[in-house]
Amino acid sequence: MNVLLISTYELGRQPFGVASPAAWLKREGVEVRCLDLAIQQLDTDAIERADAVCFYVPMHTATRIALRLAPRVKEINPDAHLCFYGLYARVNEPLFRSIGANTVLGGEFEEGLVSMVRRLKSARSDGPELKQHEPVVSLARQQFIIPDRTGLPQLEKYAYITLGDGSSRVAGYTEASRGCKHLCRHCPVVPVYGGNFRVVPREVVLADIEQQVAAGAQHITFGDPDFFNGPGHAVKLVSELHERWPDLTFDVTIKIEHLLMHADKLPILRQTGCVLVTSAVEAVEERILEILDKRHTLAEFTRVVQLCREASLPLNPTFVTFTPWTSLDGYLELLRVLSGLNLVDNVSPIQYGIRLLIPSGSRLMELPETQALVQPFDPLALVYPWVHPDPAVDRLHQTVLQIIQEGQAENASRAGIFERVWQASAKAAGNRNGKVERMPSVKSGYGLPPVPHLSEPWYC
Repeated sequence: MNVLLISTYELGRQPFGVASPAAWLKREGVEVRCLDLAIQQLDTDAIERADAVCFYVPMHTATRIALRLAPRVKEINPDAHLCFYGLYARVNEPLFRSIGANTVLGGEFEEGLVSMVRRLKSARSDGPELKQHEPVVSLARQQFIIPDRTGLPQLEKYAYITLGDGSSRVAGYTEASRGCKHLCRHCPVVPVYGGNFRVVPREVVLADIEQQVAAGAQHITFGDPDFFNGPGHAVKLVSELHERWPDLTFDVTIKIEHLLMHADKLPILRQTGCVLVTSAVEAVEERILEILDKRHTLAEFTRVVQLCREASLPLNPTFVTFTPWTSLDGYLELLRVLSGLNLVDNVSPIQYGIRLLIPSGSRLMELPETQALVQPFDPLALVYPWVHPDPAVDRLHQTVLQIIQEGQAENASRAGIFERVWQASAKAAGNRNGKVERMPSVKSGYGLPPVPHLSEPWYC
């Protein structure tokens, strides 16, 4: 049996969500072909030969691309069994079924893919019904195996990290856990995992890192939704990683709440090679943080900034800067906070223009205030569209996006783009209250080396 695994986009990373099932399916005796369309072209020959074509849909952008390409796949090979798997599979199941999906798998998908293949093999010999019997969402505790990356493009084709000294490193990617303990209302992990998380055994993670180091990786991104969901697991993992590869650097994602709760572990991260911690701060206004159910405050975010600096651990805060509850003054306050905390160099410019997505299954739809403002679900955009009650906020969003695009095209500094964003937002707020606020002085570096950054900006 031939199975084609397709990744459409995963933030410039070599896709774990293709490499992992490739190993499971090859162990089953399946001939597996992998395609990463962020780098490679759609291979019509591979599609024609495939008995099953499986799209990996871990995020919003990847899902939209897969939906656009699926009709082309069916046109090339009408008999191919069409599968969608990954984080965005379950919440978009009706849409996938409407375009001909035969199998949809969310959550822990590897065992489901193996079951699907066995079902298809059985159908060839015995002719039973091909209808999916695997659960659309599985939270089973799988026995993970080492991902097989041999069918994917070389690591140097993917995103790299630039360190504080200006040097660049080839970046690999792995996952030490899946899911999350927490229930943030806007997070796409929550509708699938519902507060559960699953640990990948340390020996499997280390073996995956080992093969990537052998392939040229000098840095590893841990793609866990929260690296400190299992802090004991995480600390043992990075300690052994550093012992085996002392020069290997890494970055992680950890929520503000966990950075506070496990502040004693921040120096350990730094000592074992961590060069960047991403944290989804999302907002600085208490009302918006409460709506998103982030479980932290501005004061706690401020404290984390201090803790990370004390540990010489660069912080990469991310935000949802435009929401239906964002005001012109509130947006300007966010910029004041970033400047006051000397975080301008830490924030990727794209963060100033992130607009809240409300996908199918979002917990935000549980709130009456959300239900009152959204439009019907848009199957092309994969969201519930919303328009801000204040048109000036939506106009500012468009202006900020243009500033970011122009600034990046000019290779402007983060401080330079921040200054343009400040001027635009201060002007917008000033048009409302009759007073244009002067931009505060922007400090760079806070006495630390430049902040490391990945060549592919975080998005979704």
